[in-house]
Formats: sequence, C-alpha cells, structure tokens
Amino acid sequence: MNKVTLALAKKLVSQMTVEEKMSQMLFKSPAIERLNIPAYNWWNEALHGVARAGVATVFPQAIGMAASFDKKMLHDVADIVSTEGRGKFNALSKKGDKGIYKGLTYWAPNINIFRDPRWGRGHETFGEDPYLTGELGVAYVEGLQGDDPEHLKSAACAKHFAVHSGPEALRHEFNAKANLHDMYDTYLYAFKRLVSDAKVEAVMGAYNRVNGEPACGSKTLLKDILRDAWGFEGHVVSDCWAIMDFHENHHVTSTVEESAAMAVNNGCDLNCGSAFLYLNKAYEQGLVSEEAITQAVERLMEVRIRLGMLEEYPSPYDNIPYDVVECKKHVDYSIEVSKKSMVLLKNKDGILPLKKEKYKTIAVIGPNANSRDALLGNYIGTSSKYITPLEGIQDYVGEDVKVLYSEGCHLYKDKVEALGEEKDRFQEAVITAEQADLVIMCLGLDATIEGEQGDAGNEYASGDKLGLGLPGLQEELLETVAKIGKPVILLLSAGSAIDLTWANDNVNAILDTFYPGARGGKAIADILFGEASPSGKLPITFYSSTDKLPDFEDYNMTNRTYRYTSDNILYPFGYGLKYSEVKYSNTCVDCVECNVEDSVKISTSVKNTGEYAVDEIVQVYVKYNDKKEIDPNYQLKGIEVVNLLPGEEKNVYIELSMRDFALVDEEGKCLVNPGKYTISVGGQQPDALSEKLTGKKVDLFTITKNGSIMEAEL
Repeated sequence: MNKVTLALAKKLVSQMTVEEKMSQMLFKSPAIERLNIPAYNWWNEALHGVARAGVATVFPQAIGMAASFDKKMLHDVADIVSTEGRGKFNALSKKGDKGIYKGLTYWAPNINIFRDPRWGRGHETFGEDPYLTGELGVAYVEGLQGDDPEHLKSAACAKHFAVHSGPEALRHEFNAKANLHDMYDTYLYAFKRLVSDAKVEAVMGAYNRVNGEPACGSKTLLKDILRDAWGFEGHVVSDCWAIMDFHENHHVTSTVEESAAMAVNNGCDLNCGSAFLYLNKAYEQGLVSEEAITQAVERLMEVRIRLGMLEEYPSPYDNIPYDVVECKKHVDYSIEVSKKSMVLLKNKDGILPLKKEKYKTIAVIGPNANSRDALLGNYIGTSSKYITPLEGIQDYVGEDVKVLYSEGCHLYKDKVEALGEEKDRFQEAVITAEQADLVIMCLGLDATIEGEQGDAGNEYASGDKLGLGLPGLQEELLETVAKIGKPVILLLSAGSAIDLTWANDNVNAILDTFYPGARGGKAIADILFGEASPSGKLPITFYSSTDKLPDFEDYNMTNRTYRYTSDNILYPFGYGLKYSEVKYSNTCVDCVECNVEDSVKISTSVKNTGEYAVDEIVQVYVKYNDKKEIDPNYQLKGIEVVNLLPGEEKNVYIELSMRDFALVDEEGKCLVNPGKYTISVGGQQPDALSEKLTGKKVDLFTITKNGSIMEAEL
C-alpha cells in the first residue's frame, strides 16, 4: 500500500463510528456526509470490456483473447477498458449516477483454471494452463490498474479464489478437494502471480468450500496463504451472496451472524450480498471485534482514495472524457484483437483463404450465422453496432457474390418455430446448399446455454455442458449439408472444446472463432478471404469425447489438460494453423551444463516464408526427464509473439528462470531438482499429434542442472 493513502485511510476511518465502518463493508456503500465520503457501489464488471453499464467496446471473450497468447495485446485491451470505464465514471458521476456497474472496481479477470471442458464458465478464463493464465492475467491487471504507483486508473480483482471450476449446479454447497501438489502446481499459481507481480488490488473468494473451508471465510486461503505467505495488501470481496452459503448450504455455521463474523475474522473485507447487514448483531454478540472491522474498512478506504474518490487526493484520470467510449480507435482495435483470437483447426488442400472471384454463390447456414449472442460471451457491454458472420461475409463480397442464408436449425431445440414441426429449417438449408458453390456452416454454442448458473438458460445443467457434442440438431444438420457434396467450411462459435471428430474427417476447413466480439463478423470475413491470416493457438485441449475424462466433480489433476494427459485428444493445447509457413533456424540454449539456480537463455530465428503477414507464437516447454508420477509432462514456460511480414525474419530471445524448472512435490513445496531437462522450442507442443497435424517438428534440447535440490518461490 501507498504510505500516504494508507495514512489518509487510517485517519478517515478513525473518525467513523463502528456502525459507519460496517456500512462501508457492503458492496452498496452509503455516503457518510459528515466525513465527505460519497456513496459508492463496488460491483462492476470488465471481463472483456466495460460490462452491464450501457455502451462500451465489446472485445472477444477472454478465452478467445487467450488464444492470441499475446501479453501486450491483453495489456492494451485492458488499458482501453479502463480508459472507457474512466470516461463513463467521470461523466456519470457528474450526473449523480453512482449505481451498480458504474464504479471503478472491476471484478475481473477470472483466472480460474479451465480444468474440465464441461464447465460452463470456462470461456471467462484464459484457458487450462497455469503459466499462460498467469502471464495473461498479469498483463490484464496491469492494463486495468495503470502504471501510476500513487493512483489507480481502476482496480482489478483476481477471481474466484480458489479451486473453482464447476460443477455450476453444486457451487453453493460443493467441497472442492485438492491435494497440496495440485493446489500449488495448478490452482494457486496464477493467483500468486497476480498478487506478487501485478499487485492486483482485490481478490474475490469462490462459492465452494476448499478442503472443507468455505472459500470466502477460509483461514487457509485468506490468512495463511493470501495475506501471510504472499503478502497481499489489497482487499478481499466475497462472491455474491456466497457468505449466506456458510450456514444455508455448507452448514459450517448456524446463523447469518456467525457466517458474517467468520468471513471478516478470516480476512474478507467486502460483502457482495446481504450477510454483512448482520455484522452489527455479530459485533453485539461478541463474534467479531471492532479491530477486525477497522482493519477491513481501512483497506477499503485506501483503494477508494487511490481511485480518486475523495477530494483531498484527486486522480490524474479525472479528465478522461466520455467520448473515448466506443471511439473508432477502440472499435478498430477490437476487430484486430478478434482476428488474433481465431484458431484455424483444419485447412484441407489450402481451401482458405477464399478467393472471392472463384465463387458465384456462397451459402451461409447455421443457428450462429446471424446470431448476435454468438458474438459476445457473457459479462458484456452494449455495442452500438453488431456484425454477425453472415453480415460480415455479405459486407465483404458486396454485389460480386450472391450470399444465401438459412438458419438450418435452432441452437439446441428440435425446431425453430414454436408451432413448427421437428427439423423445420432442414430442407431450406439443403436447398440453400444445393444452389451454392461453397457452404459456410456456423455452428456451436452461445452464452445463453454455456455460462454461469442463473445466467445460462440450459436448466438441465445450470450452465455446464453434459457432453462435448454440438447441441440439438446441429451435428445432424452438418452431416446432412455435407452429404450434398459442396465444399464446407465450419465456423465454430463456442467458449469451450467441442467434439469435432466427424467434422474433422468430413469438412474442408474448420475455424474456431470462440466468441469474437461485437464486430466479430468483420474479423471472420477478413480471415476467410485472406485480408488477415489466423494466427491463434488453442489455450485449451479439444478432446474427442468425455469418455476418458475423470468425473467432473473430481479436482485431482490426473488425466486432465495437456499437462497430465495425452489421451483421447483431437486437437492439442498450443495448436493452430496459419496461411503462411514459418521456419525456425539457429535455435540454441546458452548452457548445456548449468547450476540448479541458473537461468537458461534461449534464442531462435523465425522467418515467414509465405505470402501473408502472421503472428508467430513462439512456445517454450520444459520437462524434467526423471519426473515422478505426480509431475506434469511438458509444461509451457515461455511465450513470445512475433509479427512477421511476408519474407521477414526476426530473432527471438526467451529466458527461463529457476522457477520455470521447478516442480511441486506432494507437500506443496516448489523444488528445482538436479538432473536432465528437455526444452522444446517451436510453434507448438512437442507431441506427436501436433507434429502430425502441422507437419512440423520442434527443436529439442537436453540440458543438465547440477548441484543440490533448491526450493524456489511458489
């Protein structure tokens, strides 16, 4: 914390009564007029744009941005988000509008690990890998909070702490059991990075219990780990109404007063919900001390001071005008981000990019072809304009190519019209395809059926998926249209892995667009017709089915994600094709024999030998050759995104620290072992499937670490 702002906070809080202090621990904090403290609503969202507060630039959903592997891009996106947030806050405050979603404390990013493809909220995350999640999460937080150490541009929040990734239907009562190895190896890594490296201002607790303790009142998580071990100085906020779960669903307390006290006593400062309305009774019953309340409110006042909400400490961001909101510069950048977020999964015989002059008629078919919902994901702002895939293609080809359209089927129901018959759009889709030279199928999911409990409308799974298949009649529609014999390109809109086994064997090309943002249709058209090359890589593993996955409720990482399984995989983590070939040369490491504590410097040259500008995502993986059964396989430990024009060659340098060679043991200790390590350098994982799909190999190096076992910082 800043010494000046902390002193101001302490002085301010010392003038409050205990009742006034407790009032400031509610997410809707009332004004204290005698102290010139304005009312403030802490609840705001900014997952991929300022959300739920009217117009804002809507970027691709987080999982799509993660496919870029681009730290600088995530920082720049977050910087735009906080700029727009400031512009809205400044203007709205002058109008006296201080309601929900209008503040500067953003409950983002979501850095939970997408450990199971069935989890409905996985598209809010940066994927399944702790390292990638940490890198992108740090960049996003730094972009939101700004680079002024004395003043916050906005306040970011790392959520949901911790061990939280479904099932959604059970989250209010579920006990996530994780051993110490998985806790520190997987579930806590990114949180530690955001606290230590990005100085994230807030942390939000999860709904579930973790090894028996409710996360929003966990001594282990909030005191022992977050505060004591990691030195976190910001504030902790509960997930919404999670503290009520303590007594209503987890049954670790008997009354709401006990629940509120448990949260505060273990370090939860702010309540999204109603439990802290009972803090006064808890205080009267001796369940919580004024000292604990004072400490919480000092943290809350300190962040408000750094945000510039009190007159005696004005903010340098107070003059950001409203006209930055959804300005042309921001919208144009959102389209570029969308292009960088797409992953080309298949491109048989180089059918993509399309040559406009080759086709007289194109059929665009599917429930997501003209769907705004399929552009957005969840936690969204309002765009002043939306461009669906159909509209993007129509705009691009203009009058030169005839574009036919059929919805084909409902996203998940057996008919489109309420009074229609089953498959009421099938024959229209067939006719449309028959008349075309090329078919573009737009299938997948959207956030109305894939998302958070209470938001998503698939009441059968509370937002989660029961399996990995395309829902409803979509698979049958795809097979029906493909049998007509026209070339078929599949555009997948989804925030998670889908079983595309049949499509992989039978269609000509597959482009994963994730949820590409409000103007995603323009980005899709630019990719399809070669105005840009897809360059993204999968931040998640695509499995063939759930048959060999562990039970959804099992939080053990064995047989989960690329780090712990190579079984039943259709498309691997880190995989993606592009329109230009990139060749690696002169790859080397600076030491073959080194000490345990030494860093290792890697250099390589990458050259674009094709005709399209591309972003090459250089990926460095590390594996300990004498690994134990609990240790992961190859792990991503270095990334660098290099923009290459046609024919351009650049040198890339990546340094691996001692921590990048560390493994977490059964007791949760982070240890670097002497012995041999294999380092992989290339544009993909060092696995056989990636090599088969891309036709490329990576550079492999074996190095030896000498000395004794050393403990590294977690």
